[in-house]
Amino acid sequence: MLAQVLLNGLIAGSTYALIGISFGLIYMPTRFFHFAHGVVYAAGAYGTLAAISWLNLPLSIAVLVGVGTSTVIGLTIECTVYRALRRRSASSLVFLLTSLGLYIVLQNSISLFFGDYIQSIRIGAVEEGIDILGARITPAQILIVSMSLALTVAVTILLKRTKMGRAIRAVANDAELADISGINRDKVFFRTFAIGSALAGVAGILVAFDSDFCPTMGINALMMGVVAVIIGGVGSIHGIALGALLIGMAQQFGVWKIGSQWQNAIAFVILLIFLLFRPQGFLGKKVKKVTV
Repeated sequence: MLAQVLLNGLIAGSTYALIGISFGLIYMPTRFFHFAHGVVYAAGAYGTLAAISWLNLPLSIAVLVGVGTSTVIGLTIECTVYRALRRRSASSLVFLLTSLGLYIVLQNSISLFFGDYIQSIRIGAVEEGIDILGARITPAQILIVSMSLALTVAVTILLKRTKMGRAIRAVANDAELADISGINRDKVFFRTFAIGSALAGVAGILVAFDSDFCPTMGINALMMGVVAVIIGGVGSIHGIALGALLIGMAQQFGVWKIGSQWQNAIAFVILLIFLLFRPQGFLGKKVKKVTV
């Protein structure tokens, strides 16, 4: 039983890591809560479903359609709404309320086109999971863990080894200094929304392969991803992955010992502990206040 709990925690943590990294990548330079990211995550699953059910496309092409759907929605939000708000020097509260409104509108749009009932995407016949030390894991879950690991490494390399990554980190550290240095902030935002939205779409598709889903699938995933970002440390991809793994493991042990109804409560208790005793997260840097 313990082996199964640990394996379930790894699977849950891998899912949270993907959504957390995708959210954190956007949050780093923009510094506001992109609530509509939850719908971008769900759009990956529903875009894939539409490509299979409505267009009869093969699964590999349908997945590309799903990722493309998430990317287009994320970029559309950035280019038509958030960019206009930035030009009007809107406050963080305005961004938050706008993002919440976008989430509600887009989620209702998904419900309008696809209905509120449970959907599923099957990538093969339903079979008994593979046995690993007495625990069972399905091919879809293996895909979730492996893709989470691969994309975590890829995003780390992107941020640390590429010109684009250096520009993202520069805007995240000091946007005004980045402007003076000639970095185009709008271009940085565009690229982070493209990459972050695509990652969210991949996460949504992988979860849809493993379990049933509905239009509200994004809200809980987003909350867990945000908790992972805060626990791990904003700006640290490895920290976010560690935070996600901690949440996944803690939730699965909680399900084992006290019941599934405590899953979300466990995550937010961990969040509260970190906010009280280590607000910078696992690998985040402590900000020093300077009075001038």
